[in-house]
Amino acid sequence: MLYSSTTPEQKRIAMREGLASGTLQQYPGAFNPLSARLIEEKGFDGVYISGAVLANDLGLPDIGLTTLTEVATRAGQIARMTDLPAIVDADTGFGEPMNVARTIQELENAGLAGCHVEDQFNPKRCGHLDGKNVVDLDTATKRIRAAADARRDPNFLIMARTDIRAVDGLQAAQDRARALVEAGADAIFPEAMKTVEEFAAIRAAVDVPILANMTEFGKSELFTYDQLAAAGVNMVIYPVTLLRSAMGAAERTLEAIKADGTQQAAVPSMLTRARLYDLVDYEAYNRFDTSVFNFQVPGTTGTAAPA
Repeated sequence: MLYSSTTPEQKRIAMREGLASGTLQQYPGAFNPLSARLIEEKGFDGVYISGAVLANDLGLPDIGLTTLTEVATRAGQIARMTDLPAIVDADTGFGEPMNVARTIQELENAGLAGCHVEDQFNPKRCGHLDGKNVVDLDTATKRIRAAADARRDPNFLIMARTDIRAVDGLQAAQDRARALVEAGADAIFPEAMKTVEEFAAIRAAVDVPILANMTEFGKSELFTYDQLAAAGVNMVIYPVTLLRSAMGAAERTLEAIKADGTQQAAVPSMLTRARLYDLVDYEAYNRFDTSVFNFQVPGTTGTAAPA
């Protein structure tokens, strides 16, 4: 009932244990708090919170328009609804190294298990679009060093994302990944890899966990769990999958209402009232409410409950 019974500190330990387990960790992207609960129920390892999803949910493109406050608030709302660890996209850290430091502490306060900070220019672009620009190596490493120095919980995961593959090639991505690890990154997110072999090349370059981004309509093929595991990937995210699925269903339902004058045709594919109540744990709230207010007011018929 209410929020997760697992503390943020416990979730951070769980994330690190998962990454060290030798088993590929699957982190679907939650687009709201209730979807995080669904991800947990279906048996996944963790929850991913995409910067693109947070921006799109506000009706904005993923070009660095969201603020630290917006991201920390919404990410915290999502993270607190699940016992699973949640990692959030912190874009470029929302400013200079001092801003990056504040970002880390705000995300710690919000209950996240970790975040990733990227090496694009600010404002950034979606990682799977053309025309990206990356900052120089000194700027990139300063961001990660500031993030690592700022955290108070040593188990809060600092992941460094690099977009340099699309700009300067695979060798540059390997070199930058090594430098980011030296700067303090606990894990590496190599964005927009084109083949499984490219993931394997990043795996060979560093001795920390690496992440694969399996986003639809992007630069990477939608590689399978087994393909990524064989390449040595430690975590795979599906960042916008649930939002795209939900919005696709919403669009089809609206079209049905417009065409038919009723939503009846869409009802079979909807989440039922009973299933929705189950997801929000309606019965537990009802039991709690009954136990608190199950008394008679003194002076009326019946006996008051014990104080």
